[in-house]
Amino acid sequence: MKIYNRLTDTLEEIDTKRDNKIRIYVCGITVYDDCHIGHARTIVVFDVLRRYLIRIGHDLTYVQNFTDIDDKIINRAKLEGKTPEEISSKYIASYFEDFTKLNVLKADFYPKATEHIGEIITAIKILKDKNYTYTTLNGIYFRVRSFPSYGILSKKQIDELEEGSRIEIDTLKEDPLDFALWKFSSDSPSWESPWGSGRPGWHIECSVMVSKFLGNEIEIHGGGTDLIFPHHENEIAQSETFNEKRLAKLWMHVGMITINSEKMSKSLRNMILLKNALKKWGANVLRLYLISSQYSKPMDFNDEILYESLQKWRQIEHCIYELRTTKNVSRDMDEFESKCNGYLDDFMSFLDSNLNTSSAISAFMKLVSYVNNLSSSEKLTTAMSDKGLPIVNTIINIMGVKIAEIDIDTKKEIEKMIDQRNKLRAEKMFKDADNLRNKIFELYDVELTDHIMYTSWKKKQIIEFDRQ
Repeated sequence: MKIYNRLTDTLEEIDTKRDNKIRIYVCGITVYDDCHIGHARTIVVFDVLRRYLIRIGHDLTYVQNFTDIDDKIINRAKLEGKTPEEISSKYIASYFEDFTKLNVLKADFYPKATEHIGEIITAIKILKDKNYTYTTLNGIYFRVRSFPSYGILSKKQIDELEEGSRIEIDTLKEDPLDFALWKFSSDSPSWESPWGSGRPGWHIECSVMVSKFLGNEIEIHGGGTDLIFPHHENEIAQSETFNEKRLAKLWMHVGMITINSEKMSKSLRNMILLKNALKKWGANVLRLYLISSQYSKPMDFNDEILYESLQKWRQIEHCIYELRTTKNVSRDMDEFESKCNGYLDDFMSFLDSNLNTSSAISAFMKLVSYVNNLSSSEKLTTAMSDKGLPIVNTIINIMGVKIAEIDIDTKKEIEKMIDQRNKLRAEKMFKDADNLRNKIFELYDVELTDHIMYTSWKKKQIIEFDRQ
């Protein structure tokens, strides 16, 4: 599989030469608030990457951290009259609630900054001993100009990099680009260190946790494009000075989301919380939307685009239910198997080329349309289902979408009532048949589709979209 490597500005094969394993570290969230749709895009993109790599046989270790000590957390705690620990615990729980609903695979490890203070202090000691740091009244800082390759990820010379919203402004720093490794503070939360009481800076935690859980020169390091500078530049600088090895072979970044073509920000009051988007659209529609564009490019969030994903999901769901419920019997496969395998090959090939989910979805929708057209023309058979359903299941498992399942006893009861209804229709008792259809709908939220030889059924779509 080839992925665009931000570090080298080229498409590169994922290197598995070391031990045939792929180690992935993705910078997680700072847990001071609920997750928004931008967080969801990054995490879902890497979730699809993981699912695909697992499908093609790779052994993965996936780590995603939580930043659970930060000025934002401390300020939120003061605002709510709680401890920082209470705030971080609350929003870590919220994270797992949201992303479980979004059907995201659990990481192998979710390290937290506060659990690794000892290792962070050790790393800072090494950097101090190597003369990469200096001390001010506010803390210990990394001297950026001591690392000649600084800017390698941003593709800029060091003098082209300027102070920005995510660079801490401190008049005591030697250089505006220098960043804190340790911030002096006697206020809680703080920890004792050889240099005095304080807490770690933002960047050092990720370097330490990558090293601890995955070692050096990991295969993939990822996050949002907003982390390229300064966070990932700073990670590279400090990791490669205290470890004297590359931090990561390949750097993969996911683009930002705008809201109705505007930047998403709290100041504009247009933040879309993931939990609210899940309530409105559901996990399947959201996942389809989040992987509908090239992952490294920006994408817009608006109702019209979400409606397109909703329509695709309705077609996919119809395809799956028709494959599951067809009762037409025929051994005539025609070109069905070869066409379905061709669509699967196209789907996998697109993912193999820089995780091109947009084109992969298009290939899948061709398969979906093919099956649905066969069904509507009464040509879909049980033999086709036996061949087609495993292919469709392979694709939706990689995409991370799934249809609502119904327990076996309920399925039997639905099928029994459908048989009763079909007998009524055969006896031309159409009013009674309609009443039974309505009863099935009321009891089980199930929609029926009548075919010449049988009746298929599926769970009712719960999403209704008003385009007025």
